[in-house]
Amino acid sequence: MKVTALIPARLSSTRFDRKLLMDLCGKSIILRTYESVVETGLFHSVYVVTEDQEIYDEIVNAGGNSILSKNKHESGSDRIAEACKSIDSDAFVNIQGDEPFIDSFSLNKLVLELNSSEYVSLMINISDSNEINNPNNVKVIVDSDNYALYFSRSVIPFNRDVNSNEIDYFKHIGVYGFTKQALINFSKLPPSKLELVEKIEAIRIIENGSKIKMIETDFLGVGIDTKEDLDLAISIWSKK
Repeated sequence: MKVTALIPARLSSTRFDRKLLMDLCGKSIILRTYESVVETGLFHSVYVVTEDQEIYDEIVNAGGNSILSKNKHESGSDRIAEACKSIDSDAFVNIQGDEPFIDSFSLNKLVLELNSSEYVSLMINISDSNEINNPNNVKVIVDSDNYALYFSRSVIPFNRDVNSNEIDYFKHIGVYGFTKQALINFSKLPPSKLELVEKIEAIRIIENGSKIKMIETDFLGVGIDTKEDLDLAISIWSKK
């Protein structure tokens, strides 16, 4: 199976504007992410998909692959769906542009699962109450076969017995795998009501009757959403 990694990217960001061009130990965040994905060796090709000429130039001038997309997209997956139609590949993996710390082991498990599943994503077990209650962390509940039942910024499942430690909580990690046809099908669906309420694109898939296979990982990584996140990323990267 030929699998391509697509990294949706845009300069505008509510919490940390223009963060993707911020410096991370000598290179921009988006270029670090692109190079980290390439270095896994898991993908037939890797592209940054962006509406912004500055990001496009940043990647191309460094010898990388980038595609200019139209401006308005509901989600990163909608953005890469536009690009996928012109790429010869059996499947695609959507990787966030602000997560330069890439775990090739988890990505490899996701890629392998694409041989038998149309939609695949990652999750990690969390136990800290602050993490569980943080609405910036998307939680996911799964069935006995690890297919997603629902995603929410609220605490799911809700634990009526606050003294019970028997329930597992999972944080959704925003890496998605799609077969090519599944990605095209996704982009043809209008954003669902629950998706718009929660601001979680994965809900569109399950709300329209398809299944997302969830792969558990123990690699959390560092998503860069704030200046404090960038400071942490610089500290970690400088020790590599």
